[in-house]
Parts: sequence; C-alpha cells; structure tokens
Amino acid sequence: MKIKKAVIPVGGLGTRFLPATKAQPKEMLPIVDKPAVQYIVEEAVASGIESIIFITGRNKKSIEDHFDKSVELELLLEEKQKVDILKEVQQISSMSNIHYIRQKEPLGLGHAVLCAEQFIGDEPFAVLLGDDIMISEKPALKQLIDTYHRTQQSVIGVKKVAMEDVSKYGIIDPGSKFGQVHSVKDLVEKPAIANAPSDLAVMGRYILNPSIFSYLKSIELGVGNELQLTDALRLLCQKERLVALDLIGKRYDIGDKVGYLKAMIEVALQREDLNDSLLSYLEKLVETERTQNSVYRSKLNKNKKISSASS
Repeated sequence: MKIKKAVIPVGGLGTRFLPATKAQPKEMLPIVDKPAVQYIVEEAVASGIESIIFITGRNKKSIEDHFDKSVELELLLEEKQKVDILKEVQQISSMSNIHYIRQKEPLGLGHAVLCAEQFIGDEPFAVLLGDDIMISEKPALKQLIDTYHRTQQSVIGVKKVAMEDVSKYGIIDPGSKFGQVHSVKDLVEKPAIANAPSDLAVMGRYILNPSIFSYLKSIELGVGNELQLTDALRLLCQKERLVALDLIGKRYDIGDKVGYLKAMIEVALQREDLNDSLLSYLEKLVETERTQNSVYRSKLNKNKKISSASS
C-alpha cells in the first residue's frame, strides 16, 4: 500500500531555545533563510507524501501562516518584478495538502500521534519529528518507505550515536541484521549509558502501521508523565514485528543549540551564493581565535613561571 499521509508533531514548547521561542514556535527558527519545519515538509513531499497533518499547540499559528497563501506579499513581489522570490513563495503554499489539529494538552509524542488517528484511518503512515533535519541524496523518509514496501512491517530510522549521548534518545535493542535493516527486540527511552542496549538511536523518522493506535490507547503515562511513542513501539515489538533502518545521510539535531548552529553553518556552506564569503569569514575567524588562544596561553605560562619563581 502506498504511503500517502504524514504526521508532523509540532506541539512542543521549545524551552531549550528560550527566550527565542517565547513568542514564536521553535519549528519556525530559520536554517539560513528557511524555517526548520519547511525542510521537514520538503522531505515528506520529495518522498511521495500527498497529505500532511500538523499536530499543533498554542502559539503555533505562524506555522499555518507560513504554509498558507499570502496574497498581499505575492502582489508586492509581482509589482516589484521579483520573479524568483515570488515563485519560491508560491511554491510553499502549494507543495502539499496540509491540515492542522490542536493537541489540547502537551501529553507527549505518543499522544500527538494518537491525535491523528481519524485523519490517518486504516492505512500505514509516516511520522517526522522537527528536531531532526536530514540531508541526503535520497530523502531519509523515502529510504524508510522503500524498506516498508519490502518488509510490510513498521520501520523506524536509526543512526549510531556516541555512547555518551545515548541518554538523549530512544535506543533500540537490535536483533538480526540484513544489510541496513535490523530486527528490533526492544526499545529504551533515554537510557543511562550502563543500561543502553546499543548505540543505535531513533532519528525521528517512522513508518507505522495503523495498529500503533491500539497500542497507544493501551499504554499508561510514562517518562515525563507523558504518553511515550517508544512505549507503544515496545508493545508493537511483542505483538508484531518492528524493523529499524540505518539511515544514509547527514543528520542535524536542531533541538540542541550546538546542533542548530552546525546546521546553520553547514547548510549555508552548501549554498553557492553564500559559500565563498562565509568560508572566507570562517577561515579568518578561526585564525583570529587561534592567535588569541596562543597569546592567552603564553600569558598564562608566563604568569605561572613568575609565580613559581616568587615562591
């Protein structure tokens, strides 16, 4: 069955990026000149998704405005004969059939997915999380869709992470492996290093059979007093079969400030209109920082020698 629908949960409060997210959704923070959420939608569309539902919360109206038609702006761009920008703006509002439903309480990712049950109906669907930007020749979601078509099983995207970072992610307990595909024996939400069954972290991309809704309804509130999708996937592992795919491509964790800055810099460097000037600036900046650090270390060593001599 063709995967036609996708769920994008955007109901989070974005507390890690306060005060920037006090009055605007974290999903609308830009990566260069494009909001982060647009990268997610473009990935879904490039993977063949036809309809998208955003699970929103309070203060998320700017997401709806971004993907809506802006008559005044388009007329202004047309009058000023800014044809390229006009086409880009028009494309944003026509790239997919987009729907919205509000998650009335912030009860977690599992609850957000459950809010989409009536929209999804009885068919397999995709879930994409906005904190993970994936850059690859073949879209990450398309990699998962192709795997689903081969296996007919729910499939999650994973990538290896450093062991010191496992406590930030859902981690799979992998079974047998065939090529890039692992069978999944279990999942653990944000384990301590000592309890992590592997270094394979869930990367915020899922293709799920509709049976996931029955599991979401049967679980209790978990970590953070929320309905955790991971807990429902653990039930799915016991009752059905779940597989994980090693995703190919570059992944940026933009839910983390350093990850967000890395995405900003590296995406900008991929742009022909920005590469030369930005690269030149970064090279000068690095050289300046090295020089200043060298001067600082010299002064520090000198002060240590003076201190030793006086004692």
